[in-house]
Amino acid sequence: MRRAALPAVLALLALVTGCAGSGGGGGGNAAAPRPTPVADGPGRLVLAVEHVRGFTTPEALAARVPLVAVYGDGRVVAPGAQIEVYPPPALPSLQVWRLDADGVQTVVDRAVAAGVTDTADLGTPPVADAPATRFTLVTDEGTAVREVEALFELPEDSGLTPEQQAARGELLGLLEVLTSPEPLGTTGSGLYEAEAVAAVVAPWTPPADPALVQPEASWPGPALPGEPLPGGLGLSCVVARGAEAEAVLTAAASATTLTPWVAGDGSRWSLTLRPLLPHEAGCADLAGG
Repeated sequence: MRRAALPAVLALLALVTGCAGSGGGGGGNAAAPRPTPVADGPGRLVLAVEHVRGFTTPEALAARVPLVAVYGDGRVVAPGAQIEVYPPPALPSLQVWRLDADGVQTVVDRAVAAGVTDTADLGTPPVADAPATRFTLVTDEGTAVREVEALFELPEDSGLTPEQQAARGELLGLLEVLTSPEPLGTTGSGLYEAEAVAAVVAPWTPPADPALVQPEASWPGPALPGEPLPGGLGLSCVVARGAEAEAVLTAAASATTLTPWVAGDGSRWSLTLRPLLPHEAGCADLAGG
């Protein structure tokens, strides 16, 4: 996905929202109140953008990481650079940076301006198996959820109206701003350090290609296979916290997505590891959509 130049875009946004709040026209009408973040805790979600549904494996559906998540304390979490190797590392790379209070409010303003709180039809392009993109905005006015089918896969003959295409373009532009590697008004950036790690669990089966067989690793987390995930797909889930989470992160540093994890009873399992984000409490919060 093409990245936008964040400082330039947000500077323009500040000008636009400033003009919008001035009331214009000299009519003397008071500007409408601006929705504001609800900053009542360090893990309070302000805005999340994530893929839902689409054609992929059940494990990938359950363990999807949001494209970006913004929190009331200024943290912004998004996927970092991923190593292009197969099998990939067991843990996805996540980065975190911080916005100041004005930056968080600008995110809210930009989300509203981009149409996250709107309800007009965005159309359904004739694209099979593509995921939808879900925008969730949480403010003092409540929670707004906006889903866009095939936001990234829009064909030229989509059949959408110019208005629908323009509305989709606004939402895509919002995502490009949020995932820019050039944060504005931040106090630093680095790797996201998870306090808890979920594991989506399935029985281990050897890969069809013997060359892809990986060394075994001892599972240092909670007892496997854990609690069944809904959907009847044969998957279960456990969450490692505290010292167990640290042990899982250490073991996963040298593992891949094809690593056979060996439980205390000698059984082997295939694990899809997913660091929990600040607003997530456990397996029930995984996407699975």
